[in-house]
Amino acid sequence: MKVIIHDLGSEYNDMIKDRCDCMIEADGKYAPCQGCFGCWTKHPAECFMKDKLQQICRITGQADELVIVTKNLYGGYSAYVKNVVDRAIGTSTPFSTYRGKQMHHTLRYGRHDLHKVIVYGDITDAEKDTFRYTSERNAINEGFERSETVFIHDISELEAVL
Repeated sequence: MKVIIHDLGSEYNDMIKDRCDCMIEADGKYAPCQGCFGCWTKHPAECFMKDKLQQICRITGQADELVIVTKNLYGGYSAYVKNVVDRAIGTSTPFSTYRGKQMHHTLRYGRHDLHKVIVYGDITDAEKDTFRYTSERNAINEGFERSETVFIHDISELEAVL
């Protein structure tokens, strides 16, 4: 299953829906993570908040390919995309294991194929390095075999890299 998370606005939804099995628009019309860890312990992989991200852990946890389209924000995800990523913490469990000679949380849904981040907007070389590093670390933490970070100068380039 291919899942795309994006912060582009609803005018891009039709184009993106045609390229994935599930699309999540990071539009800010949801609550940010409260840090209660209920999605880890009380009701695994389900957020207690009753909004459009309640099932985000199950959706992203079952993705073979996760694509994140985000505006650059000082070498990191946009605020709305970061909120979606934060709410998906329940894709792992509170238990720890070694992966790649490093300690990580145990995966609730097993391994995945591709974690791809497409970044648009003005970006410096230092911010690109930060983004690549963050994307690679997120991919390892979330159990993806491969990580890819793509930088585009203009949204018109998006269709070619999705």
